[in-house]
Amino acid sequence: MHFIPEDIDNYVVAHSENEPKLLQQLNRETYQKILQPRMLSGHYQGRVLSMISKLVNPKNILEIGTYTGYSALCLAEGMQVNGELHTIDINEELQDFSQKYFDKSDYKNQIFQHLGNALEVIPEVDKTFDLVFIDADKENYSNYFNAIIDKLNTGGIILSDNVLWSGKILETTFKKDDTSTPALIAYNTLLKNDKRVETVVLPIRDGLTISRKL
Repeated sequence: MHFIPEDIDNYVVAHSENEPKLLQQLNRETYQKILQPRMLSGHYQGRVLSMISKLVNPKNILEIGTYTGYSALCLAEGMQVNGELHTIDINEELQDFSQKYFDKSDYKNQIFQHLGNALEVIPEVDKTFDLVFIDADKENYSNYFNAIIDKLNTGGIILSDNVLWSGKILETTFKKDDTSTPALIAYNTLLKNDKRVETVVLPIRDGLTISRKL
């Protein structure tokens, strides 16, 4: 869904940083071989993630939702030379795919994949973080926030993807099988009201929230 006219959106992409070659390859192969390729962050949002990471210059990064590894590689671009990126996904079938691209990157010794339920994995990662990216099952966004807030350093940043959910967050009635929309509405309210963070919602792609720990 485009929240600005498509021709303006195209202009924005054309006048932003180019997509690195390795990520071009990852993007292309994801669309060729993987189900639901729209889950990929993609060129423009990837450059946004990269820029935010470079501004934060995090030592340690946590990503919840690896998918094929595109966003992890974008976030790693701003990581300190002695930093680590820990990324968690429950889908075992994608692990080798993403690892292949991590191994091709400059960050192959700094990216650590974890397989399993993020709510079980997060307590086992003995790190505090400067940057967290949440892009997994929407029903657990609030649970992920509560799981990571005490592991986030003061001044640290939480990035949350898909918070506008194709505009569905404006709806007041939901289909019986739609658990994602009410969960995202609750999450957006949580970020707005939680006094531990300050938050701004950016209408980038499907909505990207930046929350800073106070």
